Amino acid sequence: METNVIELRDICKSFYGVQVLKNINLDLKVGEALCIAGENGSGKSTLIKIISGAYTYDYGTLKINGREYPTISPSQSISEGIQVIYQDFSLFPNLTVADNIGLGYHLLEDKKLFSKQACRKIAKQSLQRIGVEMDLERLVEDIPVAQKQIVAIARAIMQDAKVIIMDEPTTALTQKEINRLYEIINKLKESGVSIIFVSHKLDEIFAVCDRIFVIRNGKEVANYPVDQFERGKLSFYMTGSEVYEEPFEPEEIGEEPIFEVNSLAFKDYFRDISFAIKRGEILCITGRLGSGRTELAKSLFGVLPLTEGTVTLRGEQINIRSVPEAIKNKIAYVPDDRLAEGIFLEASIKNNLVSVVLNDIASKIGFLKEKTKDGPAKEWQEKLAIQANLEDPGKSLSGGNQQRVVLGKWLASTPDVFVMNCPTVGVDVKSKSEIHILIRELASQNIAVLLISDDIGEILNNSNRVIVMNDGRISYEAETKNLDYDSLSAKITEII
Repeated sequence: METNVIELRDICKSFYGVQVLKNINLDLKVGEALCIAGENGSGKSTLIKIISGAYTYDYGTLKINGREYPTISPSQSISEGIQVIYQDFSLFPNLTVADNIGLGYHLLEDKKLFSKQACRKIAKQSLQRIGVEMDLERLVEDIPVAQKQIVAIARAIMQDAKVIIMDEPTTALTQKEINRLYEIINKLKESGVSIIFVSHKLDEIFAVCDRIFVIRNGKEVANYPVDQFERGKLSFYMTGSEVYEEPFEPEEIGEEPIFEVNSLAFKDYFRDISFAIKRGEILCITGRLGSGRTELAKSLFGVLPLTEGTVTLRGEQINIRSVPEAIKNKIAYVPDDRLAEGIFLEASIKNNLVSVVLNDIASKIGFLKEKTKDGPAKEWQEKLAIQANLEDPGKSLSGGNQQRVVLGKWLASTPDVFVMNCPTVGVDVKSKSEIHILIRELASQNIAVLLISDDIGEILNNSNRVIVMNDGRISYEAETKNLDYDSLSAKITEII
């Protein structure tokens, strides 16, 4: 007989008179992997926070392990075995792997003295349960993102997790690391741990989940076993419209390169990097984390000054030893971490959208009237369908709208070269499709587009050439029309 570890009945939640969850009914079975899917702003995060005790619900019934909770606190949720692994993992970077995993044990058991030996023992047992070996004495700040995630999972297991909620768990992982995470999730399921998996990525939803629960505008729109969904059908449920992308094919490729680099190097991070981008092309660079791809992107934007090589734009050699030089040469850059590097969270959306072109819209003596910002800001708000008040802060936006703002501020500068480092990370299906359309439009407008991504589907559908980096060098180059998912994945994970 199947047992429900979580039961939600007619759950409703409002903020300031706006209803964000409407009569949600949801069960989670023991050992089941459930995907909660939906666009940004659909209500997914609110639902998770109700289950974890961070938010109280207005109406309805919540049961965990058969016990009804009219209200539930975070500590009560944890005591019932609910563990949430957020995107930042909430680890202590200055503590060791063992300390991060074992510290919770001391708190739960109300230990008066901290025991390093006990931490090591607990950490080793937790990692063995998911079939992983790690250096327990390494500081968490020194380990890769994938290992940080494993530490967070091991910590949850140590706290006797019955349900582990994973919020966008593969955002910063390579395909090889994602496959490893799938193996860990399957081990957890076999041991009776239930998984709530929150993701925008259709590939991983179908790879790891038993059932999919879709929310749109705070309402349940679908709740079926995964084998009853098709990709197009899931996208339709999530967005309310059909989202389908034809593979990118350049309408016409120019004769001469717009942007060309030769023998680029930056310290020990990458070397001997050469490529050219012609009008109409979208070139993608991919590779595992640590391959040098992000350092290359930052060097092309002047964040990390090149130590060797030449850069040519429209036939003329240019210097990009700093960010101001890159901007002067009409190079735009969308970073992979928009929250830390892409958007001013406290500034208004309007100020974000005009931040790159302030010198262009200011008077000759440097004065800038507030009304002067309105025109360019409204223009890009309309062109990119940013659904918000321009006076609202950047932090008030969903992930998809934040990324639109980041794109908009650079598009306002009319770039000749657009370097996009993982531009669709953490955005919903509809926003992702719209960003892909924008990338294709840029390529058709005589702009050199360099896409950096580890999303294989994105690479194959939205570039005509791909370069794979491995250990700081180009290890493989091909036209994407000659590749499929498995062959490209093998090249990315191949060790040279």
